[in-house]
Parts: sequence; C-alpha cells; structure tokens
Amino acid sequence: MPLTLASLVQRSALRLTVRAGADRLDAPVRWAHASELTDPVPYMEGGEFLLVTATNLDAENPEAMRRYVRRLAGAGVVGLGFAVGVNYDELPKALIDAAEEAGMPLLEVPRRTPFIAIAKAVSSAIAEDQYRAVTAGFEVQRELTRAALSGDGPGELLTRLAAHLDGWAALYDAAGQVVAAAPEWAARRAARLTPDVERLRDRPAPASMVVGGAEDRVELQSLGTGRRVRGALAVGTGAALGTAERYAVHSAVALLTLTTARSRSLQGAEQRLGAAVLRMLLAGQPDHARAVAGDLYGGLLDAPFRLLIAEASDPATPAPLGEAMEAAALRTGETLLTVPEGDRLVVLAADGGAAVAACAAYAEAQEARTPAEGAKTAEGQVVVGLSAPAGPIAVSAAYKQAEQALSVARRRGRALVEHEELAAGSVLPLLADDAVRAFADGMLRALHEHDAKGRGDLVASLRAWLAHHGQWDAAAADLGVHRHTLRYRMRRVEEILGRSLDDPDVRMELWLALKATSSPSAPET
Repeated sequence: MPLTLASLVQRSALRLTVRAGADRLDAPVRWAHASELTDPVPYMEGGEFLLVTATNLDAENPEAMRRYVRRLAGAGVVGLGFAVGVNYDELPKALIDAAEEAGMPLLEVPRRTPFIAIAKAVSSAIAEDQYRAVTAGFEVQRELTRAALSGDGPGELLTRLAAHLDGWAALYDAAGQVVAAAPEWAARRAARLTPDVERLRDRPAPASMVVGGAEDRVELQSLGTGRRVRGALAVGTGAALGTAERYAVHSAVALLTLTTARSRSLQGAEQRLGAAVLRMLLAGQPDHARAVAGDLYGGLLDAPFRLLIAEASDPATPAPLGEAMEAAALRTGETLLTVPEGDRLVVLAADGGAAVAACAAYAEAQEARTPAEGAKTAEGQVVVGLSAPAGPIAVSAAYKQAEQALSVARRRGRALVEHEELAAGSVLPLLADDAVRAFADGMLRALHEHDAKGRGDLVASLRAWLAHHGQWDAAAADLGVHRHTLRYRMRRVEEILGRSLDDPDVRMELWLALKATSSPSAPET
C-alpha cells in the first residue's frame, strides 16, 4: 500500500497532530520536503508533504495565507506540516482557516520532532512499498513465465495476468484480430478496440497507448523486437496501473514478444518443410509428400484443399494477405501451408475453410479501394488466382489452374479470380486483353481499309458467313444479298488476307478477331 498522511499520523514516534483537512488524509505521499520559500511551487512536482517553520511567511495574515495555501493545493502538494515552537509557539489561526478553506491537510509538528525524522520515515515507507511492489512483480513474473512455458498457448498467461490486475487482458495478432482473451467475456470488449490496435500497429515497436471509456481504462502495448509490430496486448482495469501491476504487464509483454519471436522461428521452419511438401506434390509424388508432411500438414492433405497464388509488384505486399489467412486459420484451428516465392505467395488451404474466406474478404476490401474492373492493377496491389478444389494427386493441375486464374486477374485488374469462375463462364471476356485486340486489329485491318473505300462490306459479310457456319443461303438472306454476291465477297476476303477460309484454324481466328473488335470495351477500328 502506498504511504499516506494517515499512516504518518499513526506513527506515534512522530507525534503529528491533524489541525485541518482530516478528511483528506488518504492522499498518497510521494516525498517529504522542507522549504521556507514564500513560493515553493516552482520546485514542486506534486504529491509532496511540505514542511515549514514560517521563517519567511506572514502566517498571521489571512489573505497571505489563503494565497499561499491555494498555490500549494494547485501544485498538487498533499499536505502541510507546520513546526510549532520555532517561529510561532502555536499554529496561526489564519493558516488553519486557509487550510480548512482549501481542503489542505495541515499537521502540527512539535518542536521535539525534527523534520529529518519525518523525511526519513517517508523515505523508508516509500522504499518499503517499492520493495513490496518489486517482490510482487517478480512473483507475478515467475507465475506468468510458468504459464508461458506450460504449452497451453497464450490463454493461460492472459488468465493469470487478468487475475493479478483484477481486470481483463487480450492478445491481438499482427492483423489486429483478437487471438485470445481472459476472462472469456473480454473478447467482445477487446474486439471493439481493433481500430486502436491498427493505429498502434502503424508505429515502430515498442509502442503503447491508453484508450479510455466509460467502462474501463485500457492500455495497449505492441509486441515485437523490430520496427514491425507482431501483435499487441491490451489490459483493461478500473484505474491506472500501480507499480506491481506495471511490472506484471511489462513481464507479459516480454514473454509474449519472446513467444511471438519463437513462433516466427518455428513458422520459418514450417515454411521450409511446407516448401518441400509442395515440391513433392508438384512433382507427382503424393506418397512421399504425405510422409514428409507428417502430423504438421497431413490433415490438410486428407481433405479437399485449394491452391492459391498471390502476386504483387512489391515483395512485401503479399505479407498482410498471408497474415490475414494465418490469423483466420489460427482462430479456427485450420492447417495452412504457405510458401513465399519472391513477390509471390503460394498457399494450400482447406476448401471452404476460414483461410480461403479471409482471402476472399481481403480481395473484396482491396477491390473497393482500387479502380473498376478493366483497369490495370494498381501499384502494390495483391492479385490472387485460386484453383478449384483438389487433392494430393492433382496439385500440379491445381497449380496450373491458379496460374491461369492469376493471369486473368492481372489482365482484368481484379484482386481475385477463381478458376471455377473461368470454367463456368465464357471465353469472350478473355478477348479484352490488349495483345488479343492488337492481333485482331492487325488481322482485319486490310478488310476495314477495303470497306472504307466503298468497295463493299467484306467485314459484315464475313461475320454473317461465319455466324451461319458457312451456309451461303442463310448468310446471304441475313445480309439481304444474293448468294453469288456473298461468294464473290468471300473470295475477295481470301485474296486480301492471303488465307483460305476452308482452313478451320483461319475461320476460328477470324471469328475471335471479329468478336474482340466488336466487344463494347474494344477500341474502334
């Protein structure tokens, strides 16, 4: 317990008598200081028990005493000790009245009690309180360390920390999501602080902030040893933390930071193992891959999974996506295999699981901040290709599917494209690619130039003829011309292009060129 004026009064050896402010004796005393200055306020920090003999004070002047006591109270002085029998045989009434008016505790100090004795008593009490706080802090540190080493995850550590603080505690991951909280009801309270955790995450570690509300006082502490924040700890209490509580929080931060760093090291080893498993799967060796995967990734290979490839111009950009997926997998207990490849991230995740859902949510949020579909991918934007559900024997095919979906996403300016979306849709949207349009323009340019000189309508005739699968009568009727006219026009198309319409590859290329140049987003020719 911190030293108070009441505890000083209770020390019979000091023989202190309360003469004013008896209802304010529970104020903590930070120090005892003697001063005969008429205005000692510039040298006060607050929390002092000021000792005076009134050598330079007009202690019998009511107005002077009111000004003097008010300034002391405004500076945070918690009490005034007046020595009688030195300059005044008894406490001046003006000083007593001023202290009562200001609510300032006034203690009478008898002549036989030296100020040094009071100062020693205060210093000794403060030292004892600090020793008790340090001792309690060390005991809590040992308790928290045992919890951290128990193997039960951060939950046990948070439970013991919350009990010691008589409040609550919560752990956040790097994405600002709640990983664990104690007691259980605190998870809802902690979730409301995610925006504050995100602001803390933008600061170099270590960083902290205090956020308050009507229900509690919350301190946020970042976790991490480098400039990059790896997570955050929140503690909610009814009042500001004392010395012992502060030791406990600092210990928890250190332990969670070490745990996070250890987890990162283990994650690095897991990624190397995951990379080996992925290479074996891509090489068509599912049995060897399963043997290497063991218990770590074996469960993932036993059920349908998705393969996704995330790519960005900045190698660091896919990291937040990976962290979001890892956080989602951690909360649901899913297994996730992630393999960084330069500016790419290859992931195997359970089909229909939380990690795939987190990827979709991340992409959706990114698209909301980027230009509309059809625009080029923004600088630093993550582009993701997602395969169809697959198993160990089909990983190579799933990788190709993800590559194809990634290519389409890149061309369309989309954040995420699923391969199933391509398989269920039409090939026509793929013609929006600039290279395809350039090919189409070049292939049909001579026909457009011919028509522009008023020599016929070869482009429209070619389109009608191909649309009717080379049926002369149907195509001619559609154009409103004689079939001999249409035959003539098709011979002219062959002459101008130097290619035979009997070749199915030529007909296919011409049809795709016509579709590419006639799409709404295609440039005019």
